[in-house]
Amino acid sequence: MEPDLLEFDLGRGVRAFSTGRRGGYSIGAYASFNANAYCGDDAYAVRMNRELLCRAMGLEPARLVMPHQVHGVEVCRVDEAFFRLPEEERKSVLEGVDAVMTDLPCVCVSVSTADCIPILIYDARHHAVAAVHAGWRGTLQRIPGVALQAMREAYGTKAADVRVAIGPGISLEAFEVGDEVFEAFREAGFPMQAMSRRFPVAGNAAGVPAEKWHLDLWQANRDVLVSAGVPGAQIYLSGICTYGHPERFFSARRLGIRSGRILNGIFLTE
Repeated sequence: MEPDLLEFDLGRGVRAFSTGRRGGYSIGAYASFNANAYCGDDAYAVRMNRELLCRAMGLEPARLVMPHQVHGVEVCRVDEAFFRLPEEERKSVLEGVDAVMTDLPCVCVSVSTADCIPILIYDARHHAVAAVHAGWRGTLQRIPGVALQAMREAYGTKAADVRVAIGPGISLEAFEVGDEVFEAFREAGFPMQAMSRRFPVAGNAAGVPAEKWHLDLWQANRDVLVSAGVPGAQIYLSGICTYGHPERFFSARRLGIRSGRILNGIFLTE
């Protein structure tokens, strides 16, 4: 048994990937590869899936770092001091974190998604990586830029030097939002003409708007990265819609909140 992996080429010395649904131990709406312990899956299946992934990647299970995300912009730096903490203290450090970074070799920092946008960052010059979780709330707060700033302060990272993979997430066509979400992005200065469209509402009933806004979170996060100084040519966009491909990737809008999550990870191989 092996997990299904979508890998991204960000250069030598690094591996970056998103997991698919196949090749694990979970059942039901978590079937079959779910490594997230915070979404209601069986704890034994989660542990077995994590060990399975680590064997496939040649990693120690303790070196797979997964935060408990809250749709904020908190960034956690993982260093050797982190690994000297007792397990419960490490969990506490990772509570309320939506981006994780490290410059340690063979430490896989990761975030979980199931329609939100995963962003994997590699600084080849300073040999550092980060995994970022960008739902619409994190995107609104420009979390990719927050993570880049944290990397600059910790490792000296310059945005012009990084390579970025934007993994599977919900597409503009599938991401319907209310007017209040559209207005929040507009007021925050996002380029709405480029990242939003209105689509008819299927089965429209009396009193229901005939059209609703759809947002392109891929484009929004790409714009944040470019505005922060990352060259567009160094940003890889997978272009895979989780909602449109539920047979391979978990989608909370398809399966409900109590379902599996994609693990998006990145680690230095040396």
